[in-house]
Amino acid sequence: MSAKWIILFLGIISNASASVLIKFAMIPPRKFPSLVDPLGSLTNWPFWLGLSLYGAAFLLYAAALARLPLNVAHPILTAGAVATVAISSVVFFREPFYWTTAAGIIFVIIGVGLITARIA
Repeated sequence: MSAKWIILFLGIISNASASVLIKFAMIPPRKFPSLVDPLGSLTNWPFWLGLSLYGAAFLLYAAALARLPLNVAHPILTAGAVATVAISSVVFFREPFYWTTAAGIIFVIIGVGLITARIA
Protein backbone atom coordinates (compact mmCIF):
# COMPACT_ATOMS: atom_id res chain seq x y z
CA MET A 1 0.00 0.00 0.00
CA SER A 2 1.46 3.35 -1.01
CA ALA A 3 1.86 6.40 1.20
CA LYS A 4 -1.08 8.27 -0.36
CA TRP A 5 -3.51 5.51 0.64
CA ILE A 6 -2.03 5.14 4.11
CA ILE A 7 -2.41 8.89 4.67
CA LEU A 8 -6.02 8.77 3.48
CA PHE A 9 -6.76 5.73 5.67
CA LEU A 10 -5.29 7.50 8.71
CA GLY A 11 -7.46 10.51 7.88
CA ILE A 12 -10.56 8.30 7.87
CA ILE A 13 -9.62 6.73 11.20
CA SER A 14 -8.86 10.14 12.74
CA ASN A 15 -12.14 11.62 11.52
CA ALA A 16 -14.27 8.68 12.68
CA SER A 17 -12.46 8.42 16.03
CA ALA A 18 -13.03 12.13 16.60
CA SER A 19 -16.77 11.70 16.03
CA VAL A 20 -16.94 8.79 18.46
CA LEU A 21 -15.01 10.72 21.11
CA ILE A 22 -17.19 13.82 20.74
CA LYS A 23 -20.31 11.66 21.17
CA PHE A 24 -18.73 10.06 24.25
CA ALA A 25 -17.86 13.54 25.56
CA MET A 26 -21.52 14.60 25.43
CA ILE A 27 -22.83 11.71 27.54
CA PRO A 28 -23.67 12.88 31.09
CA PRO A 29 -22.13 13.54 33.53
CA ARG A 30 -19.61 15.06 31.11
CA LYS A 31 -20.32 18.64 30.15
CA PHE A 32 -20.01 20.60 26.97
CA PRO A 33 -17.05 23.00 27.18
CA SER A 34 -18.20 26.46 28.22
CA LEU A 35 -16.92 29.69 29.70
CA VAL A 36 -19.39 29.33 32.58
CA ASP A 37 -17.64 26.22 33.91
CA PRO A 38 -14.12 26.26 32.46
CA LEU A 39 -12.74 23.79 35.00
CA GLY A 40 -15.45 21.24 34.23
CA SER A 41 -14.77 21.75 30.56
CA LEU A 42 -11.07 21.09 30.92
CA THR A 43 -11.69 17.69 32.49
CA ASN A 44 -13.76 16.51 29.52
CA TRP A 45 -10.79 14.73 27.91
CA PRO A 46 -12.83 12.93 25.21
CA PHE A 47 -13.96 16.32 23.88
CA TRP A 48 -10.44 17.72 23.66
CA LEU A 49 -9.01 14.51 22.22
CA GLY A 50 -11.82 14.39 19.66
CA LEU A 51 -11.21 18.02 18.72
CA SER A 52 -7.50 17.26 18.31
CA LEU A 53 -8.28 14.27 16.11
CA TYR A 54 -10.48 16.45 13.88
CA GLY A 55 -7.44 18.68 13.47
CA ALA A 56 -5.26 15.68 12.66
CA ALA A 57 -7.88 14.44 10.17
CA PHE A 58 -7.81 17.83 8.44
CA LEU A 59 -4.01 17.77 8.18
CA LEU A 60 -4.04 14.21 6.86
CA TYR A 61 -6.72 15.17 4.33
CA ALA A 62 -4.58 18.08 3.16
CA ALA A 63 -1.59 15.73 2.82
CA ALA A 64 -3.73 13.28 0.85
CA LEU A 65 -4.84 16.08 -1.48
CA ALA A 66 -1.19 16.75 -2.30
CA ARG A 67 -1.00 13.16 -3.62
CA LEU A 68 -4.50 12.40 -4.92
CA PRO A 69 -7.09 14.22 -7.01
CA LEU A 70 -9.83 15.98 -5.05
CA ASN A 71 -12.52 13.93 -6.77
CA VAL A 72 -10.87 10.78 -5.39
CA ALA A 73 -9.67 11.85 -1.93
CA HIS A 74 -12.87 13.54 -0.79
CA PRO A 75 -15.34 10.75 -1.63
CA ILE A 76 -13.10 8.09 -0.12
CA LEU A 77 -12.48 10.07 3.07
CA THR A 78 -16.13 11.01 3.48
CA ALA A 79 -17.55 7.58 2.69
CA GLY A 80 -14.94 5.85 4.82
CA ALA A 81 -15.72 8.08 7.78
CA VAL A 82 -19.49 7.64 7.34
CA ALA A 83 -19.21 3.84 7.22
CA THR A 84 -16.78 3.71 10.15
CA VAL A 85 -18.96 5.97 12.29
CA ALA A 86 -22.08 3.94 11.46
CA ILE A 87 -20.38 0.74 12.61
CA SER A 88 -18.73 2.42 15.61
CA SER A 89 -22.07 3.79 16.80
CA VAL A 90 -23.36 0.22 17.10
CA VAL A 91 -20.20 -1.12 18.76
CA PHE A 92 -19.58 1.69 21.26
CA PHE A 93 -23.04 3.17 21.90
CA ARG A 94 -25.34 0.26 21.08
CA GLU A 95 -27.25 2.42 18.62
CA PRO A 96 -29.56 0.62 16.20
CA PHE A 97 -28.19 -0.68 12.92
CA TYR A 98 -30.91 -1.12 10.34
CA TRP A 99 -30.75 -3.03 7.08
CA THR A 100 -31.09 0.33 5.32
CA THR A 101 -27.89 1.48 7.01
CA ALA A 102 -26.05 -1.59 5.76
CA ALA A 103 -27.50 -1.11 2.27
CA GLY A 104 -26.50 2.56 2.33
CA ILE A 105 -22.93 1.68 3.26
CA ILE A 106 -22.78 -0.88 0.47
CA PHE A 107 -24.15 1.61 -2.07
CA VAL A 108 -21.70 4.27 -0.91
CA ILE A 109 -18.79 1.86 -1.29
CA ILE A 110 -19.99 0.90 -4.77
CA GLY A 111 -20.42 4.58 -5.70
CA VAL A 112 -16.97 5.55 -4.45
CA GLY A 113 -15.53 2.54 -6.23
CA LEU A 114 -17.06 3.73 -9.49
CA ILE A 115 -15.84 7.31 -8.94
CA THR A 116 -12.29 6.19 -8.20
CA ALA A 117 -12.06 3.27 -10.64
CA ARG A 118 -9.45 4.96 -12.80
CA ILE A 119 -7.04 5.69 -9.93
CA ALA A 120 -4.76 2.99 -8.59
